[in-house]
Amino acid sequence: MKVKIYDVENQVDINAKIVEAKDFKGNLPSITDNWRFSFNKLSIGKNTRTYVLVAEHSDEVIEGCLIFKMLEGKEPYMAYIEIAPHNKGNEKQYDKIAGCLIAFASRLSFIHGKEYYTGYLTFHVSEESEEDQIKLMALYSKKYYAIRFAETDLMIIKPEDGEKLIEFYLNK
Repeated sequence: MKVKIYDVENQVDINAKIVEAKDFKGNLPSITDNWRFSFNKLSIGKNTRTYVLVAEHSDEVIEGCLIFKMLEGKEPYMAYIEIAPHNKGNEKQYDKIAGCLIAFASRLSFIHGKEYYTGYLTFHVSEESEEDQIKLMALYSKKYYAIRFAETDLMIIKPEDGEKLIEFYLNK
């Protein structure tokens, strides 16, 4: 799927794409490459699909990665999401990576969700410190319309909010 990401240095949108990892020719991100997760190890499992986001002009460099699962074959679940280390902080190269991947996962929730779960995207937020966890949950709430479920670390993006993300990040 074609998307637009934001080149921070040149202050322009550039063309990028989200492709399923099985169609990506390079290696998936790993802890040894300064990523937080080893996507190759986490990609294994029933009802699990891994996607990478790459800029079209440098499609060998992964800008972000997503693992999407279907829990019990009907509930859409964003198992892992991470942006590349070079896209974090004040010196980041590209922006809108996480938004594009979350919107893409929301889109998948409409395509693959069954029964009541259609369009709902769930995910857990798990940080080492409670302070970081609260900050990250607040970010997901503010930027991506996620709602915290009770006092747990489970978050939910409702179908109507998923549609907003799809429109903003994928349909522009």
